[in-house]
Parts: sequence; structure tokens; C-alpha cells
Amino acid sequence: MNVPKKVIEVDFRDGTLIARLEGELDLQVADLLRAELERAIGRYPLRHLVLNLGRVTYMDSSCLGVILGRYKRLAQMGAGVSLVGLQPQVRKVCELSGLLRIMNEYGSEEEALARVG
Repeated sequence: MNVPKKVIEVDFRDGTLIARLEGELDLQVADLLRAELERAIGRYPLRHLVLNLGRVTYMDSSCLGVILGRYKRLAQMGAGVSLVGLQPQVRKVCELSGLLRIMNEYGSEEEALARVG
């Protein structure tokens, strides 16, 4: 069985968790992604989550569901979620799924941090 490589790197700054995702986000990595995001969310007192998808080449509905689930959880806690660096094909998936109607999109982590800070 193929073990997926690490698909997430996290950084925490002033109440904001920055999660940098990469590669193909599909059913093979959905459980790993969910577990890693949950671990990071549980580790810090959060006001905001910035998902940097700049190095994501593909995303399917299973990982969209992971992102939406974290959005709902954080919204209940009074925290927000922003998306950064969407590649054209990933942006289209986020747009069609409705994620861009409920999450802000920024061009860079710095812009997102400035807006949510």
C-alpha cells in the first residue's frame, strides 16, 4: 500500500493557524488531511484558519468535505477560514462547490493575515 507523503505544514501566528497544503488532495489523503487539521486546530486557541492551497494541483470532493467540515467547526467557535493561492483548476472546484461564497480568498498569506489580524 502506498503511504501518502505529508500533505500539510502548519504555522501559527497571533491567533491564526496557517495550513500549507500541497499535492493532489483526493480520497487517498482525505483522512490524513482531516487528522492533521484537527490536531493543529486542537493545539492552538484560534481566531482564524488560513488554508494556503498554492501548491495543490488537484482537489476532489472528499477533501472539499474535509475543508467544509473544519469551516463549520471553526464557525461554531467564532473563528473564520480564508483561502490563499488558489490555482485555476482548484479555484474552479472551490467556486463550483460554493466554498468561495462562505470563505474569503486572498492572493497571499500576508494579505490574508493583514485582513484577519
